[in-house]
Amino acid sequence: MCTGKSSHTKSSPKNKVELKDRAHDKTKSAAAKNVEKAPAKENKKPLEFKLHSGERAVKRAMFNYTVATNYYITKLQKKQEERLQKMIEQEEIRMLRKEMIPKAQLMPFFDRPFLPQRSSRPLTMPKEPSFGNVNSTCWTCVFNNQHYLYHIHHAHV
Repeated sequence: MCTGKSSHTKSSPKNKVELKDRAHDKTKSAAAKNVEKAPAKENKKPLEFKLHSGERAVKRAMFNYTVATNYYITKLQKKQEERLQKMIEQEEIRMLRKEMIPKAQLMPFFDRPFLPQRSSRPLTMPKEPSFGNVNSTCWTCVFNNQHYLYHIHHAHV
């Protein structure tokens, strides 16, 4: 460090070089201290670690097995349902064919002639249509009556 006033007030080329050397020495000493402070690494044995890949492989194999069995079971169920559906359809077709077989009708009796019987209901009495009701509020009736009259008129001509 400086001890006099003259060194602070006047800067000589000798003082500048000394200051630069001091600053350079300070950085070197700080770097040397940092290197010295860091302890040298000791040779240590690596810690033993356990990989879980074997366990994961076993779990994955179990999962794949369950997926495969579920797939196989669903496939069997679908086949069984298809077989059952096919049997039902075949049975329905067999029943329809059985119903479609024409059956012979009984032979009519030709030795007894057919004599129709007279009905007990009374005969129907004809009624005159009412065409004068043109001013009614039911337009479908009016249209139907006009349509009927049109056909009657053209039928007689």
